[in-house]
Amino acid sequence: MTRKPWDLAFTAEPTEVAGLRRVMRLHLGIWGLHSVTDEAQLCVSELVSNVITHVGPGTPATLAVSMSGVHLRIEVHDPDTRALPTLLEANADSEGGRGMALVEAIATRWGVQLRLDRKVTWCELETGLTSPNGHVQGPGVRRAEALLDFYMGEKSPLWPGLGRLGRVTVEASVIPLIADFLHWLRAHGCDVDEILDRSQAHFEAQVERPERVGN
Repeated sequence: MTRKPWDLAFTAEPTEVAGLRRVMRLHLGIWGLHSVTDEAQLCVSELVSNVITHVGPGTPATLAVSMSGVHLRIEVHDPDTRALPTLLEANADSEGGRGMALVEAIATRWGVQLRLDRKVTWCELETGLTSPNGHVQGPGVRRAEALLDFYMGEKSPLWPGLGRLGRVTVEASVIPLIADFLHWLRAHGCDVDEILDRSQAHFEAQVERPERVGN
């Protein structure tokens, strides 16, 4: 899976936060990174809110998202190189200072880069990927790979970072594998169409509630 960097210009207003969170969820769904969606949305909220609070409402800003190795990198760019985010020790009575503390708690790392015309506040989240273009190693994925390794024998590809030819090979092998299962089910008196419908529903439910690494 190719995960190309993307960015989105926006105006730093409280009303924009919900839309940015939805965009983040949509892109992470396309990237197959459902397991980090909640954390990523929270980081977006805090980084954008930091601009609104410390730089000012109406500030032109940019959300940029990319892969940094096997980590998800989230950046918020704004034009003020003076108002730097700081990590405060916020207590239960504090009205401010919690934003970057939350990012600190969630992210693997975070920081600030100063450039000539802007500053970039960024954080990186663990994804569970084996490679930047790979997939999250959930139990279902591992079971499928073990089955395909057995089914394909010496033709089985090296899984992390499959290229185009590797994907074509796997797709060409998965189809007859599924067909073999359907033949087996029909031979044992099962309703093949019903099994396909139930399998699709089961898959979609797992996508909505993805298996986490280590389960």
